[in-house]
Amino acid sequence: MELLQHLSLGFGVALSPMNLAYCFAGVLLGTFIGVLPGVGPLVTIAVLLPLTFGLPPEGAMIMLAGIYYGAAYGGSTTAILVNLPGESSSAVTCIDGYQMARQGRAGPALAIAAIGSVVAGCIGTLLIAFVGPPLGAVALKFGAAEYFSLMFMALICSSALVRGSLVKGMGMAFCGAIFGLAGTDVNSGIDRFTFGMDGLAEGFDFVVVAAGLFAFSEIVVNLGVSLQRDVLTGRVTNLMPTREDLKASWKPILRGTGIGSILGVLPGTGQTIASFASYALERKLSKDPSRFGKGAIEGVAGPESANNAAAQTHFIPTLTLGIPSSATMALLLGALMIHGITPGPQVMTSHPSLFWGLVASMWIGNVMLVILNLPLVGLWVSFLKVPYRWLYPLILVFSCIGIYTVNMSASDVAFAAFFGLLGYIFLKLDCEPAPFILGFLLGPMIEENFRRALLQSHGNPEVFVTSPLSAVFLAIAFGLMALMVVPLVRQQKDQAIEEG
Repeated sequence: MELLQHLSLGFGVALSPMNLAYCFAGVLLGTFIGVLPGVGPLVTIAVLLPLTFGLPPEGAMIMLAGIYYGAAYGGSTTAILVNLPGESSSAVTCIDGYQMARQGRAGPALAIAAIGSVVAGCIGTLLIAFVGPPLGAVALKFGAAEYFSLMFMALICSSALVRGSLVKGMGMAFCGAIFGLAGTDVNSGIDRFTFGMDGLAEGFDFVVVAAGLFAFSEIVVNLGVSLQRDVLTGRVTNLMPTREDLKASWKPILRGTGIGSILGVLPGTGQTIASFASYALERKLSKDPSRFGKGAIEGVAGPESANNAAAQTHFIPTLTLGIPSSATMALLLGALMIHGITPGPQVMTSHPSLFWGLVASMWIGNVMLVILNLPLVGLWVSFLKVPYRWLYPLILVFSCIGIYTVNMSASDVAFAAFFGLLGYIFLKLDCEPAPFILGFLLGPMIEENFRRALLQSHGNPEVFVTSPLSAVFLAIAFGLMALMVVPLVRQQKDQAIEEG
């Protein structure tokens, strides 16, 4: 009964004319940037983050969330029609989706992708509504030690599960935490890591770091590679899937939704892992695995469902615990902070219209995606003809304007350029920037809860292991580190024996 009252409040907020407009703008823009390779939701949200400063919190979060899950949907369009995924999570859709398009079955592939996306999105949102409140209620009972251990575990998970080496992931998270600690120490009032610059007394603004690290560096990287696209010019017809298509797809859709829903909650896993895991499962369960790679519709239904389910359930730890499960979720937490809202379980109690309005808007947004996108397939594909050299000046200009208007400070633009250079160096060194931004966001909170726990225990570090929940979180974190380190040690030992 209480859930129905909360959902009634949420739909009352989400169905207001302005919030419907924000939701529509978000999913429309999300689909657009999901279609365009080289842009993506991370860059788009980083660019738009300062522009949401003047919006009401509900409208800002509804629009930014729409961009996020709209991009997850839009990436499938180019994956199927052009064999070029707009998002990395849609890469596996290329394998069978493009083969279906070559066989003249692009319509059913797009339709099944749309059906799988809306089913997964609605189920994922339902999970947020059911799991969020009890999880938030438990989190409200956490003390400083539990919060420290939980955030530490989330940071380790995000660092350990990124592409590349564990050392690089941990190093990036540590660097992000150091940058996050720059500014005035809350307890002592002493400046740290400011190098005598007055502009850093309050630390680096999150908007500056996000725009520089993702938008600026992405522009430089994309200008150095060729983004040629073999765009199909034929019209897509017969969007309605056949009875056989639906019969072959409904089980993969449900299985993909289950995989994506579980993996979406875990920090550092993401939509890409969920879509590839779904594809591997469908191929293993198939009576004829040789069909995969040649236009099997299950290879579209499962991964696209997993992709979108993970996009929705990413919001569970982000909204209920204040723990971002991906770099994009970290940006959404940054949007909350811009509006003076502290992320965590108290959001549901102190800002119920924001939480439940966002949940209700996700159902509305997923329906909007299907109604909007299938008729507009030809329009989206035509946007692929736009050269990237025409897009990047607009991205750059909007980023600089947005950064400047937050604090009316030219030094913020200079700092953003610095982080853009830093992000470019990270990418060239094959270091993922996601752990950096998570470290930047979580580092100050980890330090604050660590110091608070020691103050409450009069300096006794046993407080972190005497609490059962804190001990469990720390055990998971160190256990994951051991699982990642032991195979590396064994590999080096075997190489040393062979060379010896």
